[in-house]
This record gives sequence, C-alpha cells and structure tokens, in this order.
Amino acid sequence: MANRGEIAARVMRTAHDLGIGTVAVYSDPDADAPFVRLADEAVRLPGAAPSETYLRGDLVIAAARATGADAVHPGYGFLSENAGFARDCAAAGLTFVGPTPEAIASMGSKLEAKALMESAGVPVLPGATVGPKSDLGALAAEIGYPVLVKAAFGGGGRGMRVVHTPAELGAAVDGARREAASAFGDGTVFLERFVVDPRHVEVQILGDTHGEVVSLFERECSIQRRYQKIVEEAPSPAVDPALRAELGAAAVAAGKAIGYTGAGTVEFVMDQRGEFFFLEVNTRLQVEHPVTELVTGLDLVALQLRVAEGEPLPASVTRAALDGHAIEVRLYAEDVPAGFLPATGTLHRVRIPELPGVRVDSGVADGSVVGPHYDPMLAKVIAQGRTRAEAARTLARALQQAQLHGVTTNRDLLVAILREEEFLAGRTDTGYLTRHAELVSGKWCSGTTSHARALAAALAAQAADRASARVLGGLPSGWRNVGGLPQRRSYEGFDVSYAFRRDGFTASVNGEPLEVRVLAASATDVDLEVGGVRRHYAVHAVADTTFVDGPDGSVALVEVPRFADPDAVAHAGSLLAPMPGGVVRVLAAEGDAVTAGQPLVVLEAMKMEHTVTAPVDGTVAEVRVAQGDQVETRQVLAVVE
Repeated sequence: MANRGEIAARVMRTAHDLGIGTVAVYSDPDADAPFVRLADEAVRLPGAAPSETYLRGDLVIAAARATGADAVHPGYGFLSENAGFARDCAAAGLTFVGPTPEAIASMGSKLEAKALMESAGVPVLPGATVGPKSDLGALAAEIGYPVLVKAAFGGGGRGMRVVHTPAELGAAVDGARREAASAFGDGTVFLERFVVDPRHVEVQILGDTHGEVVSLFERECSIQRRYQKIVEEAPSPAVDPALRAELGAAAVAAGKAIGYTGAGTVEFVMDQRGEFFFLEVNTRLQVEHPVTELVTGLDLVALQLRVAEGEPLPASVTRAALDGHAIEVRLYAEDVPAGFLPATGTLHRVRIPELPGVRVDSGVADGSVVGPHYDPMLAKVIAQGRTRAEAARTLARALQQAQLHGVTTNRDLLVAILREEEFLAGRTDTGYLTRHAELVSGKWCSGTTSHARALAAALAAQAADRASARVLGGLPSGWRNVGGLPQRRSYEGFDVSYAFRRDGFTASVNGEPLEVRVLAASATDVDLEVGGVRRHYAVHAVADTTFVDGPDGSVALVEVPRFADPDAVAHAGSLLAPMPGGVVRVLAAEGDAVTAGQPLVVLEAMKMEHTVTAPVDGTVAEVRVAQGDQVETRQVLAVVE
C-alpha cells in the first residue's frame, strides 16, 4: 500500500476480506499509526517530509520487492496520479492498481486533459497556460474576470487562487506556482474562467481491461473550504434523472477517450442554469468514494483489485441502481474560526458512536499524534438513510455525540452545516460557506449551557481530588464543618465558584448564579440539573485540559494556574505563529516601517501557505526567525512596536 492514514487502512481491510496479504510503508512520524499495525508487514521509509517518504516511488518499489508483493495500490494523493510511478511499477513486474500510465499521463496536465475532453465532445471552460514570458494581463482579459489560477498538475485545492482584478494577478500566479511546486513537484499553472458559486458535481466511473466503461452516478461536492471538499453526498439534490443521464454519458465519453480502467472520477462545475463543464479527471479512487459505495452497495476497492487482475465488470456494476441517500463529512484537525488553520497535537480520545447507517473510515486512534507533515484529515464519517434528511440527521447526531479530545477539529462546523436550512433544502454551491459566515465564525453555537459544562469540569476535578485524598476520603466533595468561602476553580474564560452547604448546593460561573442541582459527580461523570433540565456530562481530564462532552455540546477547558509564569507572557506587538510549520519567506527586516495587515512572515504547514501580518502600524523591532526555520504554535516570529 503506497499511502498512509485512513485510505491505507480502508484498502487493507478490503484486501484482507479478499484473502490478500498487505504491506504498509510508513514514515517516521507514522511508525505507530493504526494503518501500520493493520498491515501484515511494514517497511520503514526514513524521514518525515513527503518528498523523503511517500513521494519516493523508488523506495516504495524497493519495499514491494523486499516483501514479495506483486501489486501496488496507490490510494489517493502522493503517487496515485503519477504516470512515471505507474510505469516504474510495470517495469519492476508489479501490478499498479489503477489506470494505465498512458491514461494517467493524458490527464496529468489539466490543459492537455481539457483539449482531449473538448475533442471527445465534453463541454469545457476557456483557459490558457501561463509560461515564463506570458502576458498575464492579456491572457486574463481574453478569458474574462474573475479568473482562476490553477496548478496544471495535482489537485486537492492546492496551487489555486481566484483573481478578481488585474492588480491581484501577478501575486496570485507567484503564490500558486510556489504552492504547486511544493505539493506536486511541478509549478506549472494556468488560467481558467472562474464560474462564480457553481455546484461541484462529479461522476464515478469504472472501467475494465475489456473496453467497458460505466457510470456509477454522481456525487455533490459543493461545500468546500480552500477549494477542498468537506461535505459530499450521493446522489446530488440538484440532479434529476434526465440530467443524471447527460452527466453519466459525458463521463463515460471522457473515460473511453482515454481508455480508462479501474475506478476514476470525472469532475464538473455546474452553473445556476444547470449547464455543466468539464473540470478534471481524477485517475484514482476519490476521498468521497464511500457515499457511492453506500448508495450502490458496491465495494469500489474490491472492484479495483478485480479489474487489476483482469476480470470484466460484473453485472452488479453494469446494472447498478441508486438506493437511498448517503452523506460524508471530512473530519479535520483544524481551527475553523481562525481561518481553517491546521491543528496539531495528541489525540487523547477518539470515539465516534456506531449508530445504524453510520460508517467511519479513520486513520487515527487514541494516542495518535497529528503532526505538521501531512494533510490534517482525521477521519471520514458517512451516514446512509432512506432519504437525504434522514442521512443528515443521523450523521449530525453521530458527530455531536463523538468524543474528540486533544486536537481542535471542524466537528462543530460540520454539525452546523448538516442542520442548516439551506443545506437541508439542497441549495448548496461552492459559495455556501461564504454566505454562511456565522457557521465558520462559530457564532451559531449557543452559549446558554457553557456555564454548566464549566461547572461539570470543576466538580469532576474536585471529585478526582477527593478520590485521591489520603485523609477523610469518605467526606463528600467540598464539605465544610463550618461554612466559609466557596471553592473556586478557573478555566480560560470561566471562573467557577461553588459550595456544598447544609441548606443545599450553590454555584456561580463568572459571577452569574446558576439554578442547579447536583445529582451525581465523579471524576469522569457528572449529572446536573440546570434550570430544570437534567443533563449527563462525560468528563476526561488530561494534564491541565478538561474535556467535557454532553448533549449540549463539547468543550475543552484549559485550567488557569493560580500563579502565572511571567516568562510565558509575550511582548506586546508580538507576531505569534498560529500553527507549527516551516518559514517560507521573511518579508521584513528590523527597523522597517510597516502598516497593519502588511505581510511579514509566510509559513507553510501541511502543504498550505499561511501569511502572518503586522498587527498594528509601527516599526519592526525584532525578527526572530529566518527562511527555512521550523516553528511551533505561538512561537514569537517578530515584534512590531
């Protein structure tokens, strides 16, 4: 398996079901990852960066030879759409589980792909390549604004910029080139007409080595952030049977034009009138393939393996029909209100309830470390229902009840989307999150029960203290022989005060009294009645952080020490790293006059660039990093006075 994380584990499970042994390759940060333990054998790829490990086709092939493997499944990303790697596998006597090198190469350049699709009768958008001597202004003017700057090789939203005015064009092209070169090893970009707020609809195709190519219906993937999908579903709520037939026919024509074999996806953008245009062909298994599996009853990985062995497509594929509705969400380690910044850390607990109709494809487990080297997706959570509404309800409940401790995630955003009226009405497009800024900001969350969760954390901590007490351990928590001052415990944003008295229990949070009854309290479980409503809270404490999960939501509370460390306070005007990563560029020097919002340092983490800007007008007093440095979250990068 030439990949990592959830897709490696997913492929291995099907291979094992088919009686096929598996070999994992792994980088140093992935040494203890679940997919490595799942494999029958594993081979280390020394290093951490993708360029040292998962992008080293020669090392993957060497691992296959060392273990006697006879086939390589590339998963998605990394080498999955690398025609050279597919050729090297063939030269080494290995079966590449995917399309032919020629088919991959024909789609490897998005520009060549568009030309080929146009000749096959598939509708395409106008565009142009950006060369070293290209007149960017003239190209963009001919295409018409807004234009999309796009990496010619690769995908996943990397190396893409939307440009609305000529003044933005040069910087957008430079940034896209750098990002594309880092993510895909090739900085070639092109310009394409940008359809404002289209739907993103794609068609799953499957081809065999006997010339058969079929459509397995469409998926809607319109809700995206940074051009990466976060919610996918099948079928699309905007596609009727007639349009489904048109989309399927166009996708099959695209597949036959390149002699496609195996599982692939033809992606389209669809405007408000229902007209669709070719976007690209992903010559691999898609991240969102589970929704197609759930509505067709097919195992696409099993079919990939059978096609690779030369079998024709079975009747279950050629006669496939839609059954119900499925929705998938991508659970990411990221800080949504902070601009979808990747988050890192140790996952102390990962528990997603196994509700009927829910499937979880995960690459992590309790104790997994989320580092800065790879994509921050933790898991895919998928639900199937008889109807779209049923699938959405089930999926939202599974996410809300999940216990995800140790790393900030996008879980709250996903739940909010699944319960939002416009989504439930099927009115989604790529501008959905822009229209719903309240979902991204987190302001949709109700604060009415946050005080109860803080109180639950404090009571659980007190119960843990009592349980470990060596003296008078049998006394109830907080008991006093003589009434005195209430007990206090502070968390970031919450000051909890409470007292157990003869006339009852009293509590306040941030000075606001709570109408509360304590029915039970232990170090891990607290049962409270607040304002006449009873709720049970699960509490999990790790070091100075307490995780509280209840029917009213989940929260991570960081305890405030009674005596602050003065050395931990950053200098006023400090620019702090919002995430761990590498310093790509330093754009200012000591003594420079800067204005608020001016870019000063550019970081790269998980193959995405992030610009850190001046917080105020002033003068750069210190620059503490240089290009190439690795920094940690909240490390001081520079100081502006």
